[in-house]
Amino acid sequence: MALGKQAKLLTKQQMDAFYLSLELTRNPSRNRLIFLLSVKAGLRAKEIAGLTWGMVLSASGDLEDNISLENTASKGNSGRLIPINKQLRLELASQLNAIRSKATLHELRDRRIVRTQRRIQTTPQVIVNMFKGWYKKAGLMGCSSHSGRRTFITNAAKKISTVGGSLRDVQWLAGHSSLQTTQRYIDGESDARRKVVDLV
Repeated sequence: MALGKQAKLLTKQQMDAFYLSLELTRNPSRNRLIFLLSVKAGLRAKEIAGLTWGMVLSASGDLEDNISLENTASKGNSGRLIPINKQLRLELASQLNAIRSKATLHELRDRRIVRTQRRIQTTPQVIVNMFKGWYKKAGLMGCSSHSGRRTFITNAAKKISTVGGSLRDVQWLAGHSSLQTTQRYIDGESDARRKVVDLV
């Protein structure tokens, strides 16, 4: 994504309202999952489209604690381990329970998590178009398929120090090859900058 014109960030209120609004779409469970993969795991459209069940399941077929995003699904060689957020885990479990009886574990591993009604897999452009339509209908102007990812990265950067981490950890979660790229994604606040100088 060109960072000259960055996707708009989502506030907590906007995220909650948007998540609920997806209940009115044609395939609410799938669409909620797509949104959470963006805003709670920071995945790109390409990564959402390329994610398979094998990347989130253990050898016994249970949900893992992390998404093992492989290079085949990521941008360049930015495959990585992403801890699964609690809300995202519930949505993944719901989807898994709905399809588990329809395929063997071996078949399930290669199956794309996000599918359309007509195809067994989808493309990054379809994901981009979905977000564009959803955000437009919700009146969230300036938002795109990258808004959830940028919101995830910004929120992670703001909170990482509270769990003993650093911006390097956020860089890893984002799958960025350089820290500078991660920094450009983050939306800073002048109020926070004023407060932090009194803490150092």
